[in-house]
Amino acid sequence: MKDFGGVTRRSLLAGAAGAAVAGLSGGPALAAAPMTNRPAPAHHRFKLGAFEVTIVSDGPLNIGPPKDGLLTGVTADDMKRALERQFLAPDAVEMEQNALVVNTGKQLVLFDTGTGGLDTFGPNTGRLVRNLRAAGIRPADIDAVMLTHAHADHCFGLMTAKGARVFPKAQIYMSQADFDFWTDESKAGGNDMMKMMIGGARRNLLPNRDRIVFIKDGQEPVPGIQAMATPGHTVGHLCFTIVSEGKMLFNLGDVAHHHVLSTEMPRAAFAYDTDGNQGVATRLRVFDMLVSGRTPIVAYHFPWPGLGYIGRAPVGYRYVPAPLRTVL
Repeated sequence: MKDFGGVTRRSLLAGAAGAAVAGLSGGPALAAAPMTNRPAPAHHRFKLGAFEVTIVSDGPLNIGPPKDGLLTGVTADDMKRALERQFLAPDAVEMEQNALVVNTGKQLVLFDTGTGGLDTFGPNTGRLVRNLRAAGIRPADIDAVMLTHAHADHCFGLMTAKGARVFPKAQIYMSQADFDFWTDESKAGGNDMMKMMIGGARRNLLPNRDRIVFIKDGQEPVPGIQAMATPGHTVGHLCFTIVSEGKMLFNLGDVAHHHVLSTEMPRAAFAYDTDGNQGVATRLRVFDMLVSGRTPIVAYHFPWPGLGYIGRAPVGYRYVPAPLRTVL
């Protein structure tokens, strides 16, 4: 048995048990603290040069168990083994939703809006607004919304269930290719998932058409924030670089989805990619750029709060979480 300076694990456990018995028999009565039975507000704040950055959670997203076809050329058993190696549950592919808010000092900019409470991906999504408020950010104060793309978990939080604008004064920036594709009813066909995605995109984007500004690769819609074309996952997917006083942060969007599967198997296309081959080429290009520049990232779907780095591994890449500091 392990001995820690003369104290064994057995003696520690025996002492703890004895203390518990003593407390029951003769110690002071202790009142049980009530349980809150709800998650703590999820937001993390730090400085990037002169900018103030806050990452806010829309809640966890579950896309179900590993299955053949989710990643091209990767079996369900391969995925389960990869998850187990990282001490993750092998029966579910779970991801987070880390929305980024940047206060430039002149404008308050939100990147992506979450699911808006859509229950397709589980009951725990749709927490963005309450977590924004917990972070001291009022939706009415958002000046700009940058959409990486028009999928359900990125743009369905623009409108309430009753058809009201969640961010009433915000200008919305996105690619025209994504707007045109995901508001085109002819793309739905007989596919239930596509019907849901296109129907929801239309409900959230069309009422905001007068405030949508289309942006392209290299454009800077807000000073210090530049768009980068990263197509593949969707036809007009965008990433964003955020730069202030020489400090850079890269918003990865959905170039990668899972911190293990997407990095260990970067050449496997994702089932929900519009163009899987293009998505793989984009991911490899972006990962190589991030590795060579040692650029910090915020990854929308990586473990909360998605702040870290992409590094090389003997096979593929690896995600390295950044230390979370609370000092501004």
